[in-house]
Amino acid sequence: MVVVLCALSSPGTVDATPVAAPDAGRGAGSVTQAYLVDATPGARVALRDAAGAVVGSGTVDPLGSFLVRDLAPGGGYRFDVSGRPGNVFAVLDGTTPPPEQLYRQTLSPGLNYIRVRDGITLAATVRLPVGKTMADGPFPTVIEYSGYQIAAPHDFLLGALGTLAQRPDPLAPAISTMFGGIVAPTAGFATVNVQMRGSGCSGGAFDLFDLPTVYDGYDAIETVARQPWVSRHKVGMVGVSFSGISQIAVAGTRPPGLAAIAPMSITDDLYSTGFPGGIFNTGFADSWLRERQDHARPAPGGGQPYARELVRRGDRRCATNQRLRLQTQDIEQLIEQNPTRTPALFDHRAPATWASKITVPVFLAGALQDEQTGPQWTSVIDRFRDNPDVWIKAVNGAHFDSADPQILGPWNEFLNLFVAHRVPRDNPALRALAPVLYEATTGTPGRPLVASRFPDARSWSAARAAFGRDPRIQVFFGSGTDSTIPGVGAGNLSAPWSAGFTSWPPSGVGAGQRWALDSDGRLTSRPGPASRVEFRPDPRLRPGGTLDVVGPSQLPWKALPPYNWAPIPGRSGVGFITAPQTSDVVAVGPASLDLRLRSSAPDTDLQATISEVRPDGRETYVTSGYLRASLRAVDGDATLLNPTRDWVGPRPLEPGFQTVRIALNPIAYPFRAGSRIRVTVTAPGGDRTSWRFDTPATRGRVVDTVALGAGGSTLALPIVPGLRSAVPLGACDGLRGQPCRPYARAFNGG
Repeated sequence: MVVVLCALSSPGTVDATPVAAPDAGRGAGSVTQAYLVDATPGARVALRDAAGAVVGSGTVDPLGSFLVRDLAPGGGYRFDVSGRPGNVFAVLDGTTPPPEQLYRQTLSPGLNYIRVRDGITLAATVRLPVGKTMADGPFPTVIEYSGYQIAAPHDFLLGALGTLAQRPDPLAPAISTMFGGIVAPTAGFATVNVQMRGSGCSGGAFDLFDLPTVYDGYDAIETVARQPWVSRHKVGMVGVSFSGISQIAVAGTRPPGLAAIAPMSITDDLYSTGFPGGIFNTGFADSWLRERQDHARPAPGGGQPYARELVRRGDRRCATNQRLRLQTQDIEQLIEQNPTRTPALFDHRAPATWASKITVPVFLAGALQDEQTGPQWTSVIDRFRDNPDVWIKAVNGAHFDSADPQILGPWNEFLNLFVAHRVPRDNPALRALAPVLYEATTGTPGRPLVASRFPDARSWSAARAAFGRDPRIQVFFGSGTDSTIPGVGAGNLSAPWSAGFTSWPPSGVGAGQRWALDSDGRLTSRPGPASRVEFRPDPRLRPGGTLDVVGPSQLPWKALPPYNWAPIPGRSGVGFITAPQTSDVVAVGPASLDLRLRSSAPDTDLQATISEVRPDGRETYVTSGYLRASLRAVDGDATLLNPTRDWVGPRPLEPGFQTVRIALNPIAYPFRAGSRIRVTVTAPGGDRTSWRFDTPATRGRVVDTVALGAGGSTLALPIVPGLRSAVPLGACDGLRGQPCRPYARAFNGG
């Protein structure tokens, strides 16, 4: 430390008291970022580029750190702390691989710390296959990569049992990390549970899928793949939700050591989950972001339980890795500053951006009424068009339903074929584990798990050929209504039938089937004379959602959740309904409600909901779509079924009628002969379990007018020609993710 020997305190007087100069600390470059650690708290700091220009400035935080984002890659950067120049370093570009020696790290069973290219270390817990020791290796290996409590080193199953007994173990991994914690080890895979930067015991600042986190995943894969206990020196990736989303971007960087990925319950874009229809999601999205912010606080005062506990127990690596936590971005402030979809903020964080870059085999599964990340994940399917080894599984239901038995069995086959490179055999341990997990999470076991459909295949190539006969896209219909499982009731994790397709939407759907919104609430292919109907959207008049949950909850996953799906009161919404269908019609793909709309306000928030009104007078929820009307402009990729938009450049509504197209979340549903198709238009809210909407209070003063009949508003659904339901219409209650209620007409007759 430099000591200043004197300082002038007054003319002619010398103060000889030594004064310590601020410590300049150590600077380093990340991918498009630069960070400073070990500097004097409270000192002024400036980041200079190679030309000496200041490209970031501020104050060193109380933990001695500072971070600057969104920098141009290159050398010659340095931090100046109170005018004192620090070390020179380079900001990284991500595309240039680091030196090979970075990946020559040794990992052992239990908690490890993996060093990545910018010097940060990530907590990572290695778990061997159930019942195995290192002497049994090498092992097929998968990585689960998440910001949840994933690297906590204690036993997953014992931790889950402790939680059920209300004696939680702070060193046990979160239940949301079950694929790396217990499922994959039971399936015969070693797993490495890697903690994202800025969370748990990992270093760095949390950045919600920013480029440093993406390339951390690349480095973790390359480090793990080189371990002597990893068979074939190739790894897969597994996980649901957070650890499903992370796989898409990491695989898009094309790490050589990656064999395949198996993401579940992802989103297509953080914006579509956080701002459905351009409206901030004050329900699940907001609560999830707040939790991420809380988990990024420095331990032991904050952060995740295992980090707090390990720091208290003297884990110096974990303690040191808390240094940059105060540099985590304020997510609420980011949202406030970016009410529309700022491309520089969202593009590189979007799975849809990275999916087209993936060349390894992909097994993707998701639910079409997902109450957390949302059902719009199907938008990424077309991004895989150039990858021949892609299998998609879609099912009606909630967030967890992407892991139901009919999907988990093929998941096990996929990993055995493309990661382990072996014939999938029967696995009694996995078959025994599955109903325990399903009962613990959903309260219903579903049908028995089939771990392998071709255990007697004589070679890998024969098993691969058998698996390859699965359709590229398989949609399971009617999950929750399978009555063929002895002793299992309504709401079970099982679908009675499925259909396969080669594309999304399926070939033959074309521009879809179109109905006109007409007078008296009719939805018809033969519109009458032009007319109109007025309604007064008011979000206060219905419950915020069908369940009283907004954050992560297992309640929507239960067999028969206590839904409160309220009808539309008064003149707060309109409904339109077809005549009874003369035969089954099956809708699969995106859909659009194209309104000719006039509003008394310069902007209006809208929700459109599709449902089936059954012959018995009951109504089943199918899907919804949302739109803030000022964001109505569609982009050049829009089709008749899919009104895509860039979500920038809002424009107030103009006087008179104008076209406002509401993109409906993807549909995969059979409307049965004798049933009627219904669409309602209201203020957002009341039709989803966990999503809520930042819709301004209207107090019934806004009047929206919809043009009907000839030249008016229309609904387009993706009807698959010739496809019929494989089973008769069953009970309404128990259809997973789809509430049921008595049908009540809207004031306009529909």
